[in-house]
Amino acid sequence: MKIASLAHSFAAIVLGTATLAFVASANGEVIAKSAAGVAYVSGGVGEESIDRLNAIIGDFNLKLVFALKSGAYLNDVRVTITDAKGKALVDATSKGPWFLTKLPAGNYHLVASFEGKAITRQITVGTAKLETIDLRWATE
Repeated sequence: MKIASLAHSFAAIVLGTATLAFVASANGEVIAKSAAGVAYVSGGVGEESIDRLNAIIGDFNLKLVFALKSGAYLNDVRVTITDAKGKALVDATSKGPWFLTKLPAGNYHLVASFEGKAITRQITVGTAKLETIDLRWATE
């Protein structure tokens, strides 16, 4: 009995210290929170997913769109956003061509990587409107 109790306690500790928290929005889209507490969601593969993201887009202030220069949309793009002090606020892999996040107003360093090729940007995010950044990779 003690072993089962210890295993249960260990599982509770592990779950309690997870670096990500996931919350389903009212439309069923899963919104994650990074270790730094920054909310983000990704998707946009198919019309249904785009409709779900459009329904919650007002909750976010940064939208990243990933595509090849040919126009083909991408997924599996690694996204890292750090603040002015170099602290990582978001470190995630996008599940589709859209990546939405809500950052405090400020200046950030963005790195988006696809198949080993990184695009970097210095970005400024406010609270009044949605900033949209299109990131496009060359086809080879």
